Amino acid sequence: MYFCTDMTQQIIGETHRPGRIEVVCGSMFSGKTEELIRRLKRAKFARQKVEIFKPSIDTRYSEADVVSHDQNSIQCTPIDASSSILLLAGENDVIGIDEAQFLDEGLVQVCNELANKGVRVIVAGLDMDFKGVPFGPMPALCAIADDVMKVHAICVKCGSLAYVSHRLVKNDKRVLLGETAEYEPLCRECYRKATMEESD
Repeated sequence: MYFCTDMTQQIIGETHRPGRIEVVCGSMFSGKTEELIRRLKRAKFARQKVEIFKPSIDTRYSEADVVSHDQNSIQCTPIDASSSILLLAGENDVIGIDEAQFLDEGLVQVCNELANKGVRVIVAGLDMDFKGVPFGPMPALCAIADDVMKVHAICVKCGSLAYVSHRLVKNDKRVLLGETAEYEPLCRECYRKATMEESD
């Protein structure tokens, strides 16, 4: 009789996983990067070859690491364009991409191409900008993904599940790097009230 522990079964499942696209999306402070790091470290534990990329403009915590709000980190390669991922992917089994909303629309084709070659692609990013508008390549990535996980922060006003990242500073630039001083997670109703007050 063949016996196998749950942990061994999980590792085998990670090792023999076919090419696929996994998307982790949500508002700021929802744990997207934390989940990305968790999946990538698990793949490394399964002795897979892993490479992580992030947009070079994201230098909030580190230029050479992907870092979550809880200060968990994993080394990465900063890039300026999605096409660089194909050039640098090498023979890796798993490719991680953080803050994907800041990358160009070509990311969709890049992820498809990698997945079709048998690579597991894990993408994390904001699905909406501060105005509640779908952000960058994220909507298309959600559409083509094999699996989508939407994670939620907690609304700082009422404690419900957050819907969007509300910008606290007056700046209409779509891309504005920031943390708790610049953004707060709000549910749909609290966001509606906040934007109404700002327009008065």
